[in-house]
Amino acid sequence: MTERLRVREIDDDEGRRLVRIIRRGSGSVVTWRRAQMVLLSAQGMDAAAIAKVAFTSEDRVRDVIRNFNADGFSSLYPKYRGGRPPKFTLPQRREIKKIAKARPGEYDLPFSAWSLAKLAEFLVAEGVVDDISHEGLRALLREEGVTFQRLKTWKASKDPRYAAKKARIEQLYAIADREAAPASGDPEVIFCVDEFGPLNLQPRPGRQWAAVSGTKAEPGREPRRRMRATYTRTGGIRHLFAAYELGEDKLYGHIKPRKTRARFLEFCRYLRSLYPPSTRIAIICDNFSPHLSTAKDTRVAGWAAASNVEIAYTPTSSSWLNRSSPR
Repeated sequence: MTERLRVREIDDDEGRRLVRIIRRGSGSVVTWRRAQMVLLSAQGMDAAAIAKVAFTSEDRVRDVIRNFNADGFSSLYPKYRGGRPPKFTLPQRREIKKIAKARPGEYDLPFSAWSLAKLAEFLVAEGVVDDISHEGLRALLREEGVTFQRLKTWKASKDPRYAAKKARIEQLYAIADREAAPASGDPEVIFCVDEFGPLNLQPRPGRQWAAVSGTKAEPGREPRRRMRATYTRTGGIRHLFAAYELGEDKLYGHIKPRKTRARFLEFCRYLRSLYPPSTRIAIICDNFSPHLSTAKDTRVAGWAAASNVEIAYTPTSSSWLNRSSPR
């Protein structure tokens, strides 16, 4: 049997970038769908399961994963172009992009950032290209999705148990996807839990019939009647507690007034009530403080131990591993 196709190893920075693309809700729909397929593959789902979630074919899912493994994030963005053939070959473009994204210090150069002039000179000196203009280099890099921009900082996971936590979550996903048989003590039912909120009511501009305004307005016309916005929240805000059951492909949700440990336990007790006490379940969640047990408050750990429940936490700063994130 051939090995199952899967996306290459995704680090924390790439995982958070995929989640941002999916949650942004704007931009290209093609990019959003491709990012969703890549993230689901990184979370352990096979091509057949991803195809059902993304409403596409398995062959299309495999193409997206292969392209991402080869070209990275640039493969997520559609390229619609025509005209004359490119001046530089694909290997040349990849090498130019690779060097531009690297630090000059990696090539023993005494400066910290590339300018177009220095980069063009280095590419010619190294034999990557025979000749290239500064404007041509700028245009090529822009086509490859590389621009000169300020650097952003990120927080990599410093969890000392990063590898163990990630391996356990991947093992739970394999059990839920029927790719691995549960061993003794492993759960039979697996939930991914996350909170969303505050849920907000956004005021939208209304429509009504009114007299013409501006230069064509009638003399002495009264001002147009306005609609009152709903900024005042007299009833407070609400939060959504959501649980995605992997094996049955079902989504459960409760609306709560606050995101506290007590509310989290209420939702967990509801999930526990869906199956007999003898059925062991697992709840995958991030390290949000209401999910944790502390020295002063051990309710979560105590309830899990007494209720035949395993709480599986994603590594610190790696909540992208939770499959409820791209839903």
